[in-house]
This record gives sequence, C-alpha cells and structure tokens, in this order.
Amino acid sequence: MKARLIAAGRTLAAALLIAALLSGSVLAADASPSPSPAPETEDAAEETDPLLERLAAARKEIRTRKLGTYGMVPIYGRDVRDGEYDIRVDSSSQFFKIIDAKLLVHDGQMLARITISSMSYLYVYPGTGEEARSVPESQWLGFVEDNHHTVFTLPIERLDAPVPCAAYSKNRLKWYDRDLVFYASSLPPEALTFSLPDQELIRAAIKAMNPEGLEEAMTRLEEKERTGNLPEAAAIPRADGEYSIEVGMTGGSGRAAVSSPTLLIVRDGRAYARLIWSSSNYDYMMVGSGLFLNLTTDGGNSVFEIPITVLDEPMEVVADTTAMGDALEIEYTLTFYSDSIGSKGSIPQEAAKKVLITAGVIIAAGGVLNWFVKKKRTV
Repeated sequence: MKARLIAAGRTLAAALLIAALLSGSVLAADASPSPSPAPETEDAAEETDPLLERLAAARKEIRTRKLGTYGMVPIYGRDVRDGEYDIRVDSSSQFFKIIDAKLLVHDGQMLARITISSMSYLYVYPGTGEEARSVPESQWLGFVEDNHHTVFTLPIERLDAPVPCAAYSKNRLKWYDRDLVFYASSLPPEALTFSLPDQELIRAAIKAMNPEGLEEAMTRLEEKERTGNLPEAAAIPRADGEYSIEVGMTGGSGRAAVSSPTLLIVRDGRAYARLIWSSSNYDYMMVGSGLFLNLTTDGGNSVFEIPITVLDEPMEVVADTTAMGDALEIEYTLTFYSDSIGSKGSIPQEAAKKVLITAGVIIAAGGVLNWFVKKKRTV
C-alpha cells in the first residue's frame, strides 16, 4: 500500500511539474514578441536615410507632375455665380486621368463631377489618403459607371489652386494621394464675379525675363540630383565601343522580357547595357542606389541604359511598371554572360537597321538606274 502511495505521489508530482513547465512556456511565448522588432534606432535611421528620401522623391516626381501656372491665386465659391459649367481640370497623376469635368455651384458651395478614364478606382475622398483612412467608410465617395468610365462627385473648396483628392485603387486596395487643379480660366466669363489676369501675358513676360539656356541647365541639374550616386560599372577587358551581349532575366510574372542579345557599351573600360523591354509600360529602373529613366519618348518599348555592375553573376535590379494601372516596382535578376560578347551587328535591332539601309540603297540605286534608262529612251 505504501509503495502504491509513493508511486501515485511521484506520478502526481510529475504531472504537476509538466503542467507547470507547459504553463511557463505558454506564458513565456505570450510575453515575448514574435518576431522581435528591429531596434528603434535602426528604424529611425532608415526613415531619415538621405538615399531613401531621394529615391522616394524621385519616384514621386516620375509619377506626378506639377500643376498650375505662375501667378494663379485661389478662387473660392463666393466668387463664382450659381450654375453648372464645363471646367478644365488637371491631375497630378497620370494614373488618375480626368477626361471630363463639370463644376456645380450653388450658394457659394462648389461640387465637381469628374469622369475618370478607367474603372481602376472604387472611392475618392476630398483630402489625403491618411485622412480617408481615419474616417468612417460611409464618408468615402463612391462612383457611378458611365460607358466603362467612373464618375465621382466631390466637394471642392477652391479653383486655381491644388486641392487634395485621395483615390482608392480597386486592384491594390489602398489609397493614393492625388492633387487636382480646376482652372477658372476655362469657365465662361460670366461665371465669375471679376475678370481674371491674362495668364498668357504673364507666361510671355516670364519667358522674356528667363536667360537663354537657364531652363535647360536647371533641367540637367535636376536630372543629376535625381539619379543620385550611380553604381560603379564593372571593368571589362574590351576596347571602348559597342558590342552585343547575351542577358538572362528572372523574376516578375514572366510575361515581360528584355531583348537578348542586347547592346553592350564599353566606356572608359567599363560595361554598360542598353536594355529594350518587351513592354512600353516601364518608366524607371533602379540599380543599386541609382535611378534610371526610360529613354523612349515616342510611346515605344521602354529602353534603359544601365551600368553592368557584375558579369557572369546575377545582378539585382528593380523596374517600375504601370501596366496594371497603378505603379508597381518589380524585382528582377539580370545575368550578363561575358563569353557571349560579339559583334554589335548580331543584335536584332541592328540587323534590322542593316536590312533597311541595304533596302534603301537598292531602292535608291534602282531609282537612279531607272532615271538613266528613261533619259536614254528620250534621247
């Protein structure tokens, strides 16, 4: 009997010990964060990193544009007579393109009925995205469909000045900040209680005062500041000039590709590539700390000239595409194969140029020969 009691006591003690251990482990798991957050100092350093700030500013500059003209002053509802008017409006974002707008004015209050060229947005809010997220969903403004376009009606406080308008993306399920400018100069003269200044005369005066070449110099300076510290291109044992090189790419959805072989440019003994994408929807690429803009301006396939930082090894890049409506950065890996370097003429685009040149020469020669034959017949 005593032995049984001892055995039972040991079993009970073991059970209590296991229960205590399990309880302790659960408590420990509850008490410890999972996973451990990065130290606050690291987060703060990342938020204020000059490079990240510069790249963020570059992205915003690419995706937005400046609105308004010099000398404009805000015009409020009290200065506009009651009525409904067609009005011109500009958007800071190419993805929020407004194809029609009406201004509705009553007792000094203004509403804008804007038609968006796509069905990419579910809601708008007369403010910033942060403000939209902080209010009840009932305050978000929905759309009315009109021939595969979306129509939103929202209150606006002023004309001839940027007004914030957050837009909620259907594809990305997030708010995007936009700025809109409604131009009072596009209203009928009788709509306003006063006459507007002559903006064309103001622009002409500014242009007359602008020293020749100053605008171009400022553009180049801004471009230099935007690209930041460019990554160093890899050294390559080739004479300066242009060659072809095979390039392999991984990443993304697999639907986009770059042309291979592609143009290899050797400059000061270092390697650069001119990449031609299979899409026209890429607006910039990032290689390391450098940001590179699309060189194509006629709507054709996107083209970038980037440094090749390493040969025969994967090189990570980021490319920003607008194919899905909203801008989206996609990570890719490029590998440039040094043993494939060959003549520039093996690049498909260069071969096509040669065909066109040859065809041009043949056509020109044929025209000259035809002219001689006709001249001989007339003699």
